[in-house]
Formats: sequence, structure tokens, C-alpha cells
Amino acid sequence: MEQKEIIIFIIVVSIAIAIFIVAIVLFIVFYRKKVMLQKNEYQKMKSLHQEELLSTQIEMQQQTMQHIGREIHDNIGQKLTLASLYTQQLAFENKAPQINETIENISAILNTSLSELRQLSKSLTDNAVAKEPLVALIQSECSKINAFVKCSFSFNKAANQLGYSYELKSVLVRIVQEFLQNSIKHSQCKNIKVTLNKTNDWLELHLEDDGKGFDATASNKGIGLSNIKKRAAIINGSLALESNAKGTQLTLKIPL
Repeated sequence: MEQKEIIIFIIVVSIAIAIFIVAIVLFIVFYRKKVMLQKNEYQKMKSLHQEELLSTQIEMQQQTMQHIGREIHDNIGQKLTLASLYTQQLAFENKAPQINETIENISAILNTSLSELRQLSKSLTDNAVAKEPLVALIQSECSKINAFVKCSFSFNKAANQLGYSYELKSVLVRIVQEFLQNSIKHSQCKNIKVTLNKTNDWLELHLEDDGKGFDATASNKGIGLSNIKKRAAIINGSLALESNAKGTQLTLKIPL
């Protein structure tokens, strides 16, 4: 009888130990799952905060440029206009030919400066990103670069020009600018290709050059690529980058 009781006792203890071990395992599993969920939630909140911060920065930059443009037009522009009128009056009232020539030169410089400031003011206050279609904005960036450097550009587009938000257009234009500048400055490329495609679910921007490339896995990839990644995050874009001795390719896909 005692032997039977001992066996029962051992079985009960074994079951209790097994239950205890299972409970510990379950606790560890659930604890790790909870920690993982909290970590994922934190990452989502952090990512959302960064997106909101970068979006606010773009808006603030736009407002700052418009403010500077208005100040140039309303303040500096008016003063230069007044100075130009004064020189014209001096030239009219003065009778010494040699002094008149100097006054006319000053007036010409003031008028040229005034014209340049007006153009600058217009470029800052006239929000082309909001008014122009996306394709036209990208084409304009390619044309600007092509006018100053010996590099062959091609721009292929198969995307609807209308219906894109200011934020999306602004981010894409800045990414194109960043890629073009980096390619021209560092890659020693001869050809740059820009492609814009659209499906029902995605808008895809593909950029590539035939330069010397760089080590895309290096920790110090430069501020240019960092800026591109941050801007892509604003519009929830997925970024793919490949670079080797034959060139660099960057593909950005944005959900619609």
C-alpha cells in the first residue's frame, strides 16, 4: 500500500512540475510576444512622428520661401525702384556729361538688379509645385540640369499628369533633384534615365545612371541618400537601391 501511495505521490508531483514548467514557458512566450508588440507599436509611433515632422518641415520651408519672396518684392524691390528713380532724376538735373555717364551706369546696374530680384521673388512666391503637373515638374528639372552639363538625359513617362497631391509632387521632385545632383557630382556618368510609371495601385519612379557607382552597404552613404530615404518615408514609399561599377539604380514605389 505504501508503495502505491509513493507512486501516486510521484505522479502528482511530476504532473505539478510539468504544469509549472508549461506555465513558465507560456509566460515567457506571452511576455516576449507582448514585448514585441510594444516594440512594433513604438516603431510605428516613431515612424508616424517622423513622417509628421518631415511633412511639417516641407510646409514650413514653403512658407519661409514665400515670406522671403514677398520681402524681396515689397521691401528690397521697392527700395531699389526708389534708388533707380533718384538716379534718373540726377541724370536729368545734372549738366556734367562725365557725371551723367556714371549716373546712367549706376541706374543700369540698379535696373538689372531689380529685374533679377523680381525674377527671384516670383520663383519663391509662385508655387510651381502646386500648379504644375508632376510630369512637367520632373521634365523641368531634367532640362535645367541638361542645360549646364554634358550629360545625356532621357525621361520616359507613362503616368497621368493630374490628381497628385502637393506633398507627393514636392517629395518626388526633391528626390529627382537629389539623384541628378549626386549623379553629376560624384558618379562621372554620361547618361541619366528617369522613368515614371503608374498602375492602378502604384506610382513608380525609377532613376538610373551609368556612372562608377558606390558602396550602397557602407555606413556613411552620405546625406544625399539619407535625404531621399526620409522623403520617401513621408509618402509611405518603398525604396530600392542598387549600385555597382556599371551605375546606380534607384526605384521608388508609392501606393495610391
